[in-house]
Amino acid sequence: MADITKCIGTGCPVKEKCYRYTTKSSEFRQSWFCEIPLKDGKCDMFWGENAQSVFTQLQDILTPK
Repeated sequence: MADITKCIGTGCPVKEKCYRYTTKSSEFRQSWFCEIPLKDGKCDMFWGENAQSVFTQLQDILTPK
């Protein structure tokens, strides 16, 4: 399950490269954007390939040991 807010990607030119669009949705619970966050051809919520790696590193840093 993707514990993120997902995007339906309608009209987005980079949706196939965005984790918020390509990741598998939860069958039972999933958050979705009400409207795609695309403004002036740019998306502030874009989650590219490297973003997951950065997110994982931040989680490792912030997780108490």
